[in-house]
Amino acid sequence: MEGLIEEKDHDLIRGCVNWDRNAQNALYNRYAATMFAVCFRYSRTREDAEDTFSEGFMKVFDNIQKYKFTGSLEGWIRRIMVNCAIDKFRKNSIIMDDYAIVENQPEVKNAYYDSIHNQYNAEELIQLVQKLPPAYKMVFNLYAIEGYKHKEIADLLGISEGTSKSNLSDARAFLQKALAKKSNNMDHSLSNNGRK
Repeated sequence: MEGLIEEKDHDLIRGCVNWDRNAQNALYNRYAATMFAVCFRYSRTREDAEDTFSEGFMKVFDNIQKYKFTGSLEGWIRRIMVNCAIDKFRKNSIIMDDYAIVENQPEVKNAYYDSIHNQYNAEELIQLVQKLPPAYKMVFNLYAIEGYKHKEIADLLGISEGTSKSNLSDARAFLQKALAKKSNNMDHSLSNNGRK
């Protein structure tokens, strides 16, 4: 059943609560690759991602006693990593809220992102998302990947809901343009190869 933690996980978490190095290493090794990927999606550079990742795991170990054994341990750790990325973004970025905003803009449906995932592999999509301006990337990741609503994003980032919607719309337009260009380049390459 969802929400139940296996006994070995109880032992692992108890070990981490007691600052047992073997338990900490086991927890780290289990989730390191997944959590680094989360941090990288929110970061401008690999170095930024490494900083967020390191800070995130320190917070995991500092706060593991607060984990209530309900819900997914991976989800709990992921929220810490995302919150670290948000904190880093807030410290390093000035979010401009002075451009035109359409407050009643319709929400972008996740079916759009599902259709993209069917056409391109994860690595290609991550590379495109990495090219988004920081504010767009932050909102895109929180909305499309993490499933936050615009009100939640606005509260987390200290922006208006309208800015969140506008940033998502601009991120979507950026990605559509980049994907169209990529598709045109592939079509052009295929047609040139066919003429040889």
